[in-house]
Amino acid sequence: MRFAALRAPSFKGFLAGGTLLMAGDNAEHAITYLVMWQAFHSPLLAGFAIIAHWTPHLFFGVFFGGLADRYDNRRIIQAALGMFILASVVWGVLIATETLQPWHCVLLLLLHGFSSALWRPADQLMIYDIVGPEHVGSGVRLLATGISLGQLVGPAIGAVLLSTVGPAAGMFLNVLLYVPFVVYLFRTPATGHRRRPEPPVRLTIGRTFAVLREVPRYRAISIVLLLQAAIGLLIGMAIMTLLPEFGELLGSDGFGFGYGVLLTATAAGAVTGGLLLEGIGRLAPSPAVAALAGVVLAGAAVTFALSRDLGLSVAALFVVGLASLAAESTSQTVMQLDAPSARRGVFMGLYTMTSMGSRAGSGVLVAVLGGLLGVSGTVALNGALLGLVAAALLVVALVGVRQRPTADGNAPINRQR
Repeated sequence: MRFAALRAPSFKGFLAGGTLLMAGDNAEHAITYLVMWQAFHSPLLAGFAIIAHWTPHLFFGVFFGGLADRYDNRRIIQAALGMFILASVVWGVLIATETLQPWHCVLLLLLHGFSSALWRPADQLMIYDIVGPEHVGSGVRLLATGISLGQLVGPAIGAVLLSTVGPAAGMFLNVLLYVPFVVYLFRTPATGHRRRPEPPVRLTIGRTFAVLREVPRYRAISIVLLLQAAIGLLIGMAIMTLLPEFGELLGSDGFGFGYGVLLTATAAGAVTGGLLLEGIGRLAPSPAVAALAGVVLAGAAVTFALSRDLGLSVAALFVVGLASLAAESTSQTVMQLDAPSARRGVFMGLYTMTSMGSRAGSGVLVAVLGGLLGVSGTVALNGALLGLVAAALLVVALVGVRQRPTADGNAPINRQR
């Protein structure tokens, strides 16, 4: 059924709140990444900024998934929203007082990373609770599309704020984008646990991280985790944080028209991809579909890295966004449907750890390879490596092994073809 999740009570409000959250997140990035680049002009700082932002996902993603299994996910998301708000306010103060230093940037991105890592597993459990297993694929795709829409309009909001009230006031106004989601979470009855047939496992560090030993039992989950780890490590946020320098290479300095178009092209592709997937409606989620999307993503990244034409670069980033959404939403759906119900949060936390925590490694690659090969060479090399990994996983998915039933007795839906 096309756009099936929209028929579920409360999902429209959840989708709107998540979209606004991501708009605020990306309006902040649009302002702060440019401020950091113009203030320090340092690829090394850009790399360390990625590390600081994504390290919390790597070290705390699974534990935060365990929290999502045990506690009310509405309150967990509200706590994360409070951290987003605090980060925006402190950015605004430091920019307004002209006291921003590189170490401030690293700490604020670290705070931002903790809020993101705390939010994401709870977010996925709320989707499952609101729409149910029969429509979870639609819910995941629509929320991923909404997040991409936030990534599309967020930079535009950031650009408007930059050109009208300036970066400091812009950061203060950005806080308003988080407020509707806070209010919605006081009103929805969903907690993330209403559809769970059994109580959660008692939360302990040992039991939480025992999920790492279980992953090989779930073949489809193993494939999508490896794929997302490769995408996070090799592509991650490297393109976005280096867009100001790519803009200079393409003859568009500062926050002019060319930079703005580059900044929004990826998100525009992701929104288009999400709507196309929902419009098709019958594309079954499988590791093979996710891996194929990874191959397309890799080819588009290499094309962008080697391009010196603005039109071709924009088209390549559009395909990057489209393929990225297809790979991510398909992988998340595989995880949602194949994870054991009592520990779905822990499994989604593991997904956060691999797909987003691996982006900390992307920061290392940006910092090291950027100094050796330049931004173009770095993205081209990483894209080529991703293509090899995704192609290998596609072969495994197509010829692969039959997956065992999930631990809660459900038949696996992600059969290899």
